[in-house]
Amino acid sequence: MNIDPVHLDALKAFGYTEAEARFLFIVATHSGYFVARQFLGFTGTHWGQRTATFWNKLHTKKHARTECFPKSGTVYHLFSRRLYQQIDRENIRNRRQHEIEYIQRRIGMLDFVLSHPQWKYLETEPEKISFFCDQLKVPNHFLPAKIYHGQTSSQPTVRYFVDKFPMFLSTEACSSSSVVTFTYLQGREASLTEFVRHLEVYLPLLRQLSEFRFLYLARVDSHFEKVKELFDSLVAIPLGSDVSADLFRYFQIRKAWDLARYTSLTETDLIFRNQAKVRFAGQRFEHLYRGWKVGHVSDRDIRQEFSSGNRQAIVHFATEVLCRIVAPKQEREGNA
Repeated sequence: MNIDPVHLDALKAFGYTEAEARFLFIVATHSGYFVARQFLGFTGTHWGQRTATFWNKLHTKKHARTECFPKSGTVYHLFSRRLYQQIDRENIRNRRQHEIEYIQRRIGMLDFVLSHPQWKYLETEPEKISFFCDQLKVPNHFLPAKIYHGQTSSQPTVRYFVDKFPMFLSTEACSSSSVVTFTYLQGREASLTEFVRHLEVYLPLLRQLSEFRFLYLARVDSHFEKVKELFDSLVAIPLGSDVSADLFRYFQIRKAWDLARYTSLTETDLIFRNQAKVRFAGQRFEHLYRGWKVGHVSDRDIRQEFSSGNRQAIVHFATEVLCRIVAPKQEREGNA
């Protein structure tokens, strides 16, 4: 993780030390929230005059506020618009107030980044768009996006990668090109349904990549086996399969559904149908289906059209127990 000296100088101009400036830059970029144990662990310091001075700077300069939660202890929120502007992060939504579940997840994301400083992170929305659209030549309509509607008189705003999960690059030993790693951090209340939705949002982009990594993070490993099954079913197997065979299967299941032959379909068929409906959306596939259904398009036609251009992706998947950054001598504050 390389921090531009210009950004460090901008934070040091506020009166922060080198270590404090580095920590604040990482917090502003990746989380917006932090707890005391993370600052103490990052700087290798103990409770004392130095830490008290740091907290006082944050509050007197109105760069951060303290928020207390019954079960999560004290959380520091870096919210100053001026501070974010000084490091070119004014458009990051981290400075806004959020609910405790959101905050806990952001603190988890900060734990990951602080534990893995060796990676080259795609830190901002423009950096991610540039990597995929400019470097990999992926059209932007494949990127995960969300539309925000402002006032009645203003135009809707399209934002990309709004989940803000850490994303980083690594160079393979056998290649000079960088491989992107996507991450997903399980919330405190485990919801595999949310994970499935996340994968569905990212699938259009993942289908455009020849190789990528996906890292699933959680505080405990209780769902790792099930998560691997879901990932294989939704991502790894489809991206490594024969497109024509999948399209033919989708047409068969869809035809049975259209003819109300529900008893002939299994639960697996229905899951595949829902996934394929998104994967094969658009007029091209709709036209093919209608032609196939009435016999104007044959199975052979489908195989000839899609088999030749079939490209199998190299997909890496891993799970990791997310560790907490701890302060020296286990001096901690809160349980977040």
